[in-house]
Amino acid sequence: MSKYILAIDQGTTSSRAIVFAQDRSIAGVGQKEFTQIFPQDGWVEHDPEEIWESVVWAVRTALDDAKITAQDVAAIGITNQRETTLIWDRATGKAIHNAIVWQDRRTAPYCAQLKKDGHEELVTDRTGLLLDPYFSGTKVKWLLDNVAGARARAEAGELAFGTIDSFLIWRLTGGAAHVTDATNAGRTLLFDIAGNQWDDELLKLFDVPAALLPEVKDCADDFGVTEAALFGAAIPILGVAGDQHAATIGQACFTPGMLKSTYGTGCFALLNTGAEMVRSKNRLLTTIAYRLNGKTTYALEGSIFIAGAAVQWIRDGLKLVKHASETGPLARTADPSQNVYMVPAFVGLGAPWWDAEARGAIYGLTRNSGPAEIAKAALEAVCYQTRDLLEAMRKDWGESGQTVLRVDGGMVASDWTMQFLADVLDAPVDRPKILETTALGAAWLAGSRAGVWPDMAEFAKSWALDQQFTPSMDAATRQAKIAGWDDAVQRTLTR
Repeated sequence: MSKYILAIDQGTTSSRAIVFAQDRSIAGVGQKEFTQIFPQDGWVEHDPEEIWESVVWAVRTALDDAKITAQDVAAIGITNQRETTLIWDRATGKAIHNAIVWQDRRTAPYCAQLKKDGHEELVTDRTGLLLDPYFSGTKVKWLLDNVAGARARAEAGELAFGTIDSFLIWRLTGGAAHVTDATNAGRTLLFDIAGNQWDDELLKLFDVPAALLPEVKDCADDFGVTEAALFGAAIPILGVAGDQHAATIGQACFTPGMLKSTYGTGCFALLNTGAEMVRSKNRLLTTIAYRLNGKTTYALEGSIFIAGAAVQWIRDGLKLVKHASETGPLARTADPSQNVYMVPAFVGLGAPWWDAEARGAIYGLTRNSGPAEIAKAALEAVCYQTRDLLEAMRKDWGESGQTVLRVDGGMVASDWTMQFLADVLDAPVDRPKILETTALGAAWLAGSRAGVWPDMAEFAKSWALDQQFTPSMDAATRQAKIAGWDDAVQRTLTR
């Protein structure tokens, strides 16, 4: 019996494929970056064909790296950048427009009008989300309204909508499966997360034809089988979850009260609330953490739009470093007497502010400020934003006791950043041995469904700590730094 599991991690800036052995060790990796397209201020797009080609390349590279063939793979698990929106032709599989990325803010005026008209309460009640351009629903409407002939073709059943997972599954299965999972469906503004179904009232509000929609499945389910010609043999797709949900699973946050934060392009913190849908009073999101065997587990989520993307900007935009990994060592050399703050609102501010019109700013610059101070401010901004999320979660969740945060994603490899995070949170930060927790979560969904990986309880036992970072900053320093951050945010907000 095949023992390997292949995880496809289709992210915002790159596509990765990771082959996991039965003991959960990494046997092979393939990764390829792709183009970020910025047509206008606040607009972000991806080329669907480039994404598809990068995924196929990454899978083939990972199989070669692991020195195995597709016949050795028991199942595929897929995890993806959430909310990024595609509509494609059912006959050809070709997208009718570039993918509109989750970071894109082009529908901000429409969201503002819907709020003004009093629709946010309905949307939040059904979906747990807010009326913000971040989510898929308004992006779908924009595509239907702005691509010639799209609405008529959608109503005629000629087109299909999906987030990246749906598009990849459609392509992988040769158009045989138009499906998604509950976590991705729950981020569209079109899905009732209590009833676990597409919502007719929301479809009417956003003017989205039901004929566009994929079938919604559990996170561990039968999503179809890849065409044999792609990789040399047909492989069943048995697990799907949006990236933050997959990371929650990969971090084994299966118990209510457990908390994880992923630091990729953005930063997303999820607090497991079990079967209870906790309604936030602090502008957090209520979301589906995962759905297994028909049973839904919910979470509170805080979303930060820019985390690693700020480091990418320092590398590619300002060209202060050649490699992202250089920012931590550079930050260590910053002048400690300078109080430089970066508010990375490049595409607006997410939770708990939700200001779509805000834009990035740097405060506290002096003649002596240089690359080190800017790098330090970018890394610190991620930590300050995480603190804002955790403070809001504590108010909503209402549980006492110290929070331990499990972290993952590319940025957590920086010891300097993780120590500052623990300091500013005044709480321990646990970094696992396996940092690829998003891919690991997708792999567990597929592997457990295939019967080659352990059940939830045994998988949770295998979670292993690499290093715990504990607070060492004195209270006065912490409060002074947080006060400076709060002042910088207030200066950046547009409302």
